[in-house]
Amino acid sequence: MVTAEQLRQVVGEENVSDDPAVLAAYASDQSFVSRLSPHYVVRIPSCDAVPELVRLARETRTSLVPVSSGAPHFHGDTVPSAGDAIIVDLSGLKTIDLVDPKERVASAVGAGVTFGELMTAVAEHGLRLNLPLRPRATKSVVGSLLSREPVIMPHYHWDICDPAGSMEVVFGTGDLFRTGAAAGPGTLAEQRAAGGRQKEAAGPSAMSLHRLLQGGQGTMGIVTWASVRCELIPTLEQPCFVASDDLAKLLQAAHWLVRLRLGNELFLMDRVYFAALVAEEGETFLQLAKEAPSWLLFFNLGAYRYLPELRIEGQSADARELLQGLGLEAKPSLAGVSAWEFLEQVRSPSPEPYWKLRLCGGCQDVFFLTTYKKLQGLIDVMRAAVEAAGFSLSRLGIYLQPIVQGTSCHVEFSLFYDRADARESATVRELAIRVIGPLLAGGAFFSRPFGEAARLIMNRDAATVEALKKFKAIVDPDGILNPGKLCF
Repeated sequence: MVTAEQLRQVVGEENVSDDPAVLAAYASDQSFVSRLSPHYVVRIPSCDAVPELVRLARETRTSLVPVSSGAPHFHGDTVPSAGDAIIVDLSGLKTIDLVDPKERVASAVGAGVTFGELMTAVAEHGLRLNLPLRPRATKSVVGSLLSREPVIMPHYHWDICDPAGSMEVVFGTGDLFRTGAAAGPGTLAEQRAAGGRQKEAAGPSAMSLHRLLQGGQGTMGIVTWASVRCELIPTLEQPCFVASDDLAKLLQAAHWLVRLRLGNELFLMDRVYFAALVAEEGETFLQLAKEAPSWLLFFNLGAYRYLPELRIEGQSADARELLQGLGLEAKPSLAGVSAWEFLEQVRSPSPEPYWKLRLCGGCQDVFFLTTYKKLQGLIDVMRAAVEAAGFSLSRLGIYLQPIVQGTSCHVEFSLFYDRADARESATVRELAIRVIGPLLAGGAFFSRPFGEAARLIMNRDAATVEALKKFKAIVDPDGILNPGKLCF
């Protein structure tokens, strides 16, 4: 077992803690994963310390759990599964090495950089991020990329891995490796001198190692930085709501809006999810959930530097014609909420407390990918499971995010519950597990299995599990990186 003195020699005296209060903060999260305290918490002062720390852990057979975001955590991937574990806190890695407006990339973004910090940095260069829906203020950009969290601008989502670019990773062997364009030839400085910006994710050569790092929950390597693809800030914008009780019509509208490139931010949600996202307190939530329509589609038109007024006018006319053909209408507000106000909310980090916890204090998400044709059936499956469990449908929120140019859809069921109520917590915990089988049978693809559901999901795909274990044996032969997660 590694000692505190050995750790201090690697990261410095002030960066190693065994304070019970500090350890307790990492012993559990908002998920139902069993509580277990780490042995130490080690804060990483620089990227250079990570390979040495991993080599030390390998020599002493010590488990490492990488964490880059601040609390609250939700999926159990940052809770240790081994009693000797060390939390590798990467939140102090705040460097943003380069922002290039011409290439639309922020290069070598440290693992500890939050969305708010990166948004401010790229905005100075006329750029913005394709970010998840209202991320929490403490969320690491790199952590979000590694989890493949869905982004709200499907227009600019070309690959399931976007907007991730090149990455630097330290494998469980202690070897440092760079993926994508950052792999070489030459050092980063030499690449920069030649015009390289480490934007490309795939590589080196025909390899796509980033695909094995993403979704790996820190079991394949510790990523110290990543490059992030960015988009231009529009000159003019026009956000709109489209409301209907007919989800099929809204899905058809979303399909054609994305296909015709008529929306930047674009997603759908039901009235409960909308109310939870917007409401500041319980009374407002109840009012919004009552006044809002069953389903809403939100999209935002954008025009850039050249002829912005003319472009907005043309896009508005095209969108209006499309919606009229479906018997729908775009509106500037919904249930007293301005589309402009809503736009600023959804593309900004959430203030504290995190918006998913404001309503009841707890939230359990069940999320997966599927196609438009299977959506209604899967929604029916979830609603039936909620009713059978005795949980209230008034606290089931549904978020639908088209991804990869609208070719598929991220589905997110959010169960808002009272964490202080043991009976309700037990109901939600059982519900979140029992519904996995019926959802799988209905066509749900769980591309990011976390926590208690991971084993149930992974055991249905023996070929994938075998491939992951083979790769794990190469990059982490001693199994020191976040053991107990996924299929390990």
